[in-house]
Amino acid sequence: MMSSDREPLVNPEAPGAFFSGSELAEAREWRRHLHAHPETAYDEHATAAFVADRLREFGLTPVVGIGGTGLAVELDHGRVGAARMLRADLDGLPIQEANTFAHASCHPARMHACGHDGHVVMLLLACRAMARRRQNIGRIVALFQPAEEGVSGANACIQAGLFEQFPVRSVYGMHNWPGLTTGTFAVRDGAVMASSDHFEIQLVGTGAHAAMPHLSADTLLAGAQIVVGLQALVSRQVDPLEPAVVSVTQFNAGETWNVIPDKAVLRGTIRALSPAVRLQLGQAVKRVACSIAAAFGVSAEVEVAHGNPVTINTRREAEECLKVATALVGPERVELQRPPTMGAEDFAHYLERYPGCYVFLGSGETATPLHHPNYDFPDELLAIGASYWVSLAESSPAD
Repeated sequence: MMSSDREPLVNPEAPGAFFSGSELAEAREWRRHLHAHPETAYDEHATAAFVADRLREFGLTPVVGIGGTGLAVELDHGRVGAARMLRADLDGLPIQEANTFAHASCHPARMHACGHDGHVVMLLLACRAMARRRQNIGRIVALFQPAEEGVSGANACIQAGLFEQFPVRSVYGMHNWPGLTTGTFAVRDGAVMASSDHFEIQLVGTGAHAAMPHLSADTLLAGAQIVVGLQALVSRQVDPLEPAVVSVTQFNAGETWNVIPDKAVLRGTIRALSPAVRLQLGQAVKRVACSIAAAFGVSAEVEVAHGNPVTINTRREAEECLKVATALVGPERVELQRPPTMGAEDFAHYLERYPGCYVFLGSGETATPLHHPNYDFPDELLAIGASYWVSLAESSPAD
């Protein structure tokens, strides 16, 4: 989806608007600059420097180097007590961009295919407005986090002492969302995104000539049965009212057409919308793989690596975000209790520690999907997303 040059959804001339037309035009240039210069996980040096320079221009003092390449800034107007944290993600993806517009990626095999360029600019715009409206806001920490895409920059920030340096009482995140009407917010309490774990199964048997299969302990046959067995986990061992996914995505074995291989490797992913089902499936993958392998005289070594936990919004904070979004865009453009997605988000690590809410902002019902080489963040969302952050900062926090 190419960036739109249409008027922004939030009219900058409307009474009470947070941004001027010139500020929104400048923000569009920021966003396109970032899109043209994507950096992947833990390599967001120029992106972080760009953000830090803008924050200093607003009269703010960012703290850099959080979790590697992240940075944060606190706006408190002399207030005391724990803050509310607003988070944007800095990193792009290792994807070759297919777009040919002027602000397409300058870096081979790297692009902002998930809209993090837009997320950064929405929070930057909000910081600009909050800096001049400090008397209206509560205590706020704006975090620009590195490495969201599958390598847990959230954990890196936590391990680096983020919350010791910036004590918070609640956390808030937002993501643009293709498939949802442009400018519509989706807010729900409870699980909104799945956990994401991955597994590796290493099988060791006995190789043999393919013409003499009786001399083998066949890792391919065992592996094929393991694939079938794993696909039965969700349908036969998980409560049918509990969403879950087990997908085998790699099966590697053999080097030639006439030899039964002595080794095979299977890999895949486990997704769940409840911590209990997540635990259950991790244990079940090990049990099924080892049992089936043993039945074929093959040994199995199974590793389940934990990724992001379930992203679970807390009710009070979800109600707070619902109130803010409804006041901003009207009830007809707020979707309540939209079904969760089986995608994952490392913001979940923050929500394991603090109450909070993660919302979606629609980027169009027919928009190009995320992680697609033709994706581009729609610039008309900059004003509405930034206005949401400012409105949230100026709302009364849940007690």
